[in-house]
Amino acid sequence: MGMNSADRHIYFDSAASTPVADEVIAEMLPYMKQQYGNPSSIHKFGRETTRAMQLARRRVADLIGASPREITFTSGGTEADNLAIKGVAVSARNSGKGSRIITSSIEHDAVLEPCRDLEQMGFKVTYLPVTEDGMVKPSDLRDAIGKDVALVSIMYANNEVGTIQPVMELAQIAHQAEALFHTDAVQAAGKIPIDVKNLGIDLMSMSSHKIQGPKGVGALYVRAGATLSPILHGGGQEASLRSGTENVTGIVGFGKACQLAAERMQEYRRYVSELRDYLVDKVVHEIPHSRLNGSRMARIANNAHFTFFGVNGEDLIIKLDEKGVAASTGSACSVRKQKQSHVLKAMGFSYEEITGSLRLSLGMQNTRKEVDVAVEALAETVSELRQLSPFKSKYA
Repeated sequence: MGMNSADRHIYFDSAASTPVADEVIAEMLPYMKQQYGNPSSIHKFGRETTRAMQLARRRVADLIGASPREITFTSGGTEADNLAIKGVAVSARNSGKGSRIITSSIEHDAVLEPCRDLEQMGFKVTYLPVTEDGMVKPSDLRDAIGKDVALVSIMYANNEVGTIQPVMELAQIAHQAEALFHTDAVQAAGKIPIDVKNLGIDLMSMSSHKIQGPKGVGALYVRAGATLSPILHGGGQEASLRSGTENVTGIVGFGKACQLAAERMQEYRRYVSELRDYLVDKVVHEIPHSRLNGSRMARIANNAHFTFFGVNGEDLIIKLDEKGVAASTGSACSVRKQKQSHVLKAMGFSYEEITGSLRLSLGMQNTRKEVDVAVEALAETVSELRQLSPFKSKYA
């Protein structure tokens, strides 16, 4: 295929990270060069960066129907999740509210790990099951909830299989039990319309580098009136919720990325979901013993997650990379740990279904031509690997 030159690489891993938009870079540059003041300083340099941050805060808020004072900037989605979960848990315990948290079994590690940490500290955590499509059933939350619950945390869209959760209904159930509702919207914010007020969301985590902004910056939306304790203590920045000198350049870039996402959302959803459907149909028709995972309808536009029976997903990624196609097995954060996907396990997948999984995630920069080339490379690779597989007689 002769596609080994690095400049011709096809990038199908937008759920892991996205290229930074030119407009975002242009807006960030002055804050590295001329306007380098500390926002906590009261001189002109400090005031300039404070103004830039106010604009960014408004742009982030506008994207999700919040008010600027409800936005706390963090170092990314992971910190936002930790602040939401630990912040609410500690605050609830201090005020005598229940010490139980309910989450789902398919959350990102940035939610599961703080929950496990809280279990060590004596909190109780309930992990809800999911359907074979990766959907949390509202009836399961209704059965599990009680007055001892301080927080319900259920992701907006899953990072591996792309399933969108019934957030509005889940939030209502949480509120009926007087619990706060948090959603990790790292994969969803900027890609689907979100109105936090309309949905009844109390806390929501976002990340910049999933929507063509820089890495190392994100935000936590905290509904006015919701109380949580800080997990970082210091100079009292971000209304004392997140001390530390703000990452001004990152925040400025994130704000611009949110503005662009809001302007281009309809175009993004139409273009990327059409391209994704084209990819899915091609894969399922051209590669035998392949299957799409996750919900066909309630699905984020950029996600296509497959199982190729009789092959190993890790081998598939390495071979595809050699052929110039960048893909993933699911969570970019845990690939180096080489552990079995807890998401697919929770969906009831067998060992073979899990090991043969591959995630292809798309963005505005991708084209139909790239899909054609990638699927051809994928078909070749799957066929080659099946020849070597112990299941050869079954699938080759």
